[in-house]
Amino acid sequence: MAERSEAGGYRPVRVGPYTVGADQPLLWICGPCVIESRDHVLMVAERLRRLADELGLPLVFKASFDKANRSSGRSFRGVGLEAGLAALAAVRAATGLPVTTDVHEPYQAAAAAEVCDVLQVPAFLARQTDLLEACGRTGRVVNVKKGQFMAPWEMRQVIAKLADVGNERVLLTERGTTFGYGWLVNDMRGIAWMQQCGAPVIFDATHSVQKPGALGDRSGGDRSMVPLLARAAVAAGCDGLFLETHPDPDQAPSDGPNMLPLDQLPEVIRVCLRLRQVVLESSLQDRNRE
Repeated sequence: MAERSEAGGYRPVRVGPYTVGADQPLLWICGPCVIESRDHVLMVAERLRRLADELGLPLVFKASFDKANRSSGRSFRGVGLEAGLAALAAVRAATGLPVTTDVHEPYQAAAAAEVCDVLQVPAFLARQTDLLEACGRTGRVVNVKKGQFMAPWEMRQVIAKLADVGNERVLLTERGTTFGYGWLVNDMRGIAWMQQCGAPVIFDATHSVQKPGALGDRSGGDRSMVPLLARAAVAAGCDGLFLETHPDPDQAPSDGPNMLPLDQLPEVIRVCLRLRQVVLESSLQDRNRE
């Protein structure tokens, strides 16, 4: 298992030029749910790049080339592996931002690693050993979303699977737990429990407000709760925030109800940055008193 740092009890992880972990700036993983077109992701990425420059954010651009877990087989899934990775490569070249995307099958990992700084394993696939190992063998940072059906401490085995193939560059993401039918709830204790497993923890504030399958052939959501949950997660000590964002979520082909409008993102970030500063100052004072 990875050596743990004294601050926070878990090892920081390098993501491109950034360091993620205890006492580090919040990592921001932002972008639209799915790649709609090359021009669309470039437009969103340019706006996020300007925001990152203005606020001094360590920001990773996220968009999926394929959404394999759609409610309906007729739903838009994305532009596919080849076109999607080409679009992400264009984003990386044009903005200088690190990029990430979902990987659903083991054969996709090596190709995605040629372009992406971080490979993301979706929550539904968090226990898929072959997929985890394929991602781990690329040497890229692997961000694994906790399954909606898993307890936080079960993610220790996810870290172990990646360590078994020589990869200790792991992030874990909390994105809610299934509660009854069509609801997700967040237990903020899960952030600390997953950090105790040995990895920095990202909080996914947008998928946490998702209502899976609530609209029959697609998922619903309540984006008005995104800022509240983001603030709560920062106060609970998360190491980064995952926020899907779109210029016009109501017209987005995937996850529109739970994506944050792009023009609302700056204020959410500013509030979270102020909270993060309070958390860091409080943590430092606690250590000085020990």
